[in-house]
Amino acid sequence: MSTGFGGPVDDELYRTVADRLRAAGPTGVLPIVQSGDPVLRTPVAPYTGQLGDLLPRLAEVMRRTMHAAPGVGLAATQVGIGLALAVVEDRGNETDPRERTPLPFRLLVNPAYEPVEEEDGGAPRRVPFFEGCLSVEGWHALVARHHRVRLTAQDVDGAPVDEVLTGWPARIIQHETDHLHGELYLDHAVPRSLVSNANLVSLWGGAPDPAPVAAALGFEVP
Repeated sequence: MSTGFGGPVDDELYRTVADRLRAAGPTGVLPIVQSGDPVLRTPVAPYTGQLGDLLPRLAEVMRRTMHAAPGVGLAATQVGIGLALAVVEDRGNETDPRERTPLPFRLLVNPAYEPVEEEDGGAPRRVPFFEGCLSVEGWHALVARHHRVRLTAQDVDGAPVDEVLTGWPARIIQHETDHLHGELYLDHAVPRSLVSNANLVSLWGGAPDPAPVAAALGFEVP
């Protein structure tokens, strides 16, 4: 059996994922793997069609799981599946200084990114903001990410995706794609910036500006 992605269905993997989706029950929500599980540290296999007609169903269950958490992105490794798949979606917030523009829902297959120059032709740059992860419950840390990236991937039907994203959407893409390489956001964070979710809100108002946190906790903003 072949698929639009060019590769055959992996019958054993198909059955494993189908069983996992059935276990999600009527809510269609899967448990999210937490830090310490080896699956989060294992680079994934490229998706070539291993799941056949099961792929749209997996995308929907990942979407429901992401929303229930709640979050704005979820990689397949976070539900224990070692394939290059991730879902993203963010309604955005026009008043958010982190350039949180809307990011429509999509399944990204085999995503990759690279930094690109600024719209005014300036050199690629990084911006530091606090970031959390559904697989590291309860914590945030400061991470400097590329401000603009070129995303290349495929969609659920195998059609190519090639676009430039800026600000918070670019951060989401980098975070989820890094998961597929066995990386967590903490690998790229300023260690001294680690703060509980509760303190990030109660002490720093969500820290859209990391400078006051850096001054109080004694670290430099990268």
